[in-house]
Amino acid sequence: MKNKQITQSIIRNIIAWLFSLICLIPLLLITFNAFKDKKSAASMNLMLPHPIKLENFVTVVQKGKLLRSFINSLIYAGGSTILCVLLASLAAYVLARNQSKLNRVFYMFIVLGITLPINYVALTKVLQFLHLNNTVIGIILLYTAMQLPFMTFLIHGFVSKVPVELDEAAVIDGCGPIKLFFYIMLPLLRPAVATAAVLTFLNTWNEFVSPLYFLNKTEQWPMTLSVYNFFGMYYKDWNLVCADIFLTSLPVLIVYLIGQKYIVSGMTAGALKG
Repeated sequence: MKNKQITQSIIRNIIAWLFSLICLIPLLLITFNAFKDKKSAASMNLMLPHPIKLENFVTVVQKGKLLRSFINSLIYAGGSTILCVLLASLAAYVLARNQSKLNRVFYMFIVLGITLPINYVALTKVLQFLHLNNTVIGIILLYTAMQLPFMTFLIHGFVSKVPVELDEAAVIDGCGPIKLFFYIMLPLLRPAVATAAVLTFLNTWNEFVSPLYFLNKTEQWPMTLSVYNFFGMYYKDWNLVCADIFLTSLPVLIVYLIGQKYIVSGMTAGALKG
């Protein structure tokens, strides 16, 4: 019986490793070919680069205007992450603690945004009416609205498992609503808030369609659109295209690796809390 369990465990691990390697193939293709010359990268194989061409990245940064795009992406992703996490935390706390019939309907209305498709025609009309089309504030608010339903849902499930007695004890001690949320509740929500922040940042950084529709000026484009524009100009130079994709994906990989422990702890804490 014990030998059978060991054999099954080995088979499961082998299958998991095979799936992981398959998922890593695109990343390895981009990484290896980003350091090759034009001729070697044209075949798009998994051969190690020889010699290593670091000047590919210099060319990409200069001709692809990646520095400007990086700053834009950082502003859009950072601004929407801060705004989305703050609003989602406030909404989740109020809706979880005050479960009236109206609040339950309002919560379902917010969560419905997870499944509903985005109507870009209506969004364009709204942004034009508010004079926010083709503006930094407009795209940050748009990103925030797109991520808000799921983040509210995520944090709401965590808040509902925090004992209400903590709120009551803080109120008895003379704690006001604002101080109660920021000094008592928010530290308890740290795993869920960290998870929401990492996911919002990653989703916003990888967004392609929204800035394509709502940002008409190339100097306002994020890194995802810069890759699209760069590929149109250098589609024959796969070494440069791969270098561009590598630099664009690098911040996402770094944020994910840093925030991975927070995502896992947030999901685990939300499941075990109570």
